[in-house]
Amino acid sequence: MPIKVVIVDDEPLARRGLVLRLGQIDGVEIVAECSNGREALLAVVEHQPDLLLLDIQMPGMSGFD
Repeated sequence: MPIKVVIVDDEPLARRGLVLRLGQIDGVEIVAECSNGREALLAVVEHQPDLLLLDIQMPGMSGFD
């Protein structure tokens, strides 16, 4: 069973880098990419990920929020 991952970062280039790197690892499935905290909350409810990769400094809602 793959590890379900949600990536949250307001910078598209940072998200792309993570997607490319994680895509090379067997057993990892990226179930959502989010650009802000609101999208992340919805993705967590929808996908119930095993791993959440959060940018800490984002406008509005930080990774800690």
